[in-house]
Amino acid sequence: MKKTLALAGLITLTAACGGPAATTKAPDPAKLTLVDRTAKAAGPLDSAVWLLDEEPGTLDLDSDGGTNNRTVMANVCERLMQTQPDMTVKPWLAEKAEQPDPKTMVLTLRQDATFHDGSPVTADDVVWSLKRHAGEGMDESDEFEDVESVSKTGDHQVTIALKKPNALFVQALAGGAGIVLNKEVVEKLGKDYGTPGHEDGCSGPYQVKEWASGSQITIERYDAYWNKAVKPLTKSITFKWADDTALVNSLATGAAQGAYLSDTGPAVALQANQAVSVSYGATTKVFVLLPTDRGVLKDPKIRRALSLAVDRAGIAKSGFAGLARPWKVPVGAGAWSYEKAAFQAAYDQLQGAPESPQLEEAKKLVQEAGSPKEPIIVATNGEQARTVIANAVVDAAKKIGLSAEIKTVPASEFGSFYTDKSMRAQVDLVPDDWYITKADPIGFYDNGLTGSSNNWVGYSSPAYDELVAKALETTDDAARAKQVIELQRMFTADMVWISLVEVPNAVVLGSKVTGPPASQVHMGYPWAVDLGAKG
Repeated sequence: MKKTLALAGLITLTAACGGPAATTKAPDPAKLTLVDRTAKAAGPLDSAVWLLDEEPGTLDLDSDGGTNNRTVMANVCERLMQTQPDMTVKPWLAEKAEQPDPKTMVLTLRQDATFHDGSPVTADDVVWSLKRHAGEGMDESDEFEDVESVSKTGDHQVTIALKKPNALFVQALAGGAGIVLNKEVVEKLGKDYGTPGHEDGCSGPYQVKEWASGSQITIERYDAYWNKAVKPLTKSITFKWADDTALVNSLATGAAQGAYLSDTGPAVALQANQAVSVSYGATTKVFVLLPTDRGVLKDPKIRRALSLAVDRAGIAKSGFAGLARPWKVPVGAGAWSYEKAAFQAAYDQLQGAPESPQLEEAKKLVQEAGSPKEPIIVATNGEQARTVIANAVVDAAKKIGLSAEIKTVPASEFGSFYTDKSMRAQVDLVPDDWYITKADPIGFYDNGLTGSSNNWVGYSSPAYDELVAKALETTDDAARAKQVIELQRMFTADMVWISLVEVPNAVVLGSKVTGPPASQVHMGYPWAVDLGAKG
């Protein structure tokens, strides 16, 4: 759904809804108070309406692990490990994850977990699920690049053999790579899995009750849920999708009870409205430009020139209502869970991704690259942020002697850039938001490895590959931070991706509800379990 509503319009809507008008000044994203959770709920809710910015194309996260899809299914499907609101990880469907040696992980499974059809979660289901996630073209396949084999080694035991040590694989199992599906259900449904009117094949505290295509998705508390210590307060949650106008109206009038925001305009518009509360959480999310090897972006000089020429401060203001900050690296500061001072110092010293354009330096790089005339094709799905970014790229390119054009792709197809090479062959740059669920920047930098499924531009550096391997094996935080900082320098020196702005996580709640986490964990943690009535 197209999102081009100006901030002034959002503020007018807010005032018209009965609450006090928000100021036009966005909160300073560098000074926000970030919280892991909103205030704890005091009582039950019969139902709640939760807003998404668009309808999921599928509920099969292997086919498309987009933000909206994950936000719904985090409450329905469970993982071997579970990320908590403070970004730590604990065992879940696996009660233990042990490593007898650096290249072997042994998972001991819970024996009481069951799927929504009442059947037990078995080692066979786990093996089958992990192999499905690892399949070519699957959304989580990049997490399995270091996996040699997955096998059942006991009635309740699965062993994962790694090609080389990977200190973060246990965290991957708390993300989409660790989702356990009901093998029998998913195989029976085939291509129909994840589409309206079919079983969800999962084991979580909620189950999919209804998907009225084009209208809404409802999940309902699963009262036979295996984990009796988890007691969801809200009986059913109906997901609806809304553009910025409808989102602001619905939240301010009480027609909807909450939303995790993908766009920042509503957060600014609703900030001072007493009918709602806006909470901000730590993020690893950064809006970036992903280059392909289709044309002139193969040349790192052109990538560096574009990075120098693009107006990050302007993008933050126009695309994110000011609730974003220009950012030099492709992963947000929420990943700095250790050695924060070292990461900050290294970040401050980085060059090549300025807040405001450095056009003369960029022009020199274009001339050194031979001043190519082939136009740069920039994708957008029509959303405000991506369209602002695409326009900023076109403007920057023209100012430094390059040409650029915009190609609009239907929102429902935008996620296919990650799985469909033929789509990537049509464009040179894809603006998108990128986040990691791991609280460690090394969880991002494998995207620069030679042959990585997200390394579309074909960057290849044996030294980089070797350092990624070393960092993944390094358990000492200080030593690993030094390695990651060097990876950061190498990645940004060649602009494997072009980083633009960091955006805080934001959750808006109606005045009568509270409880869910504010951090970006809502894409993997069952946040609806914590949603309930205020005291």
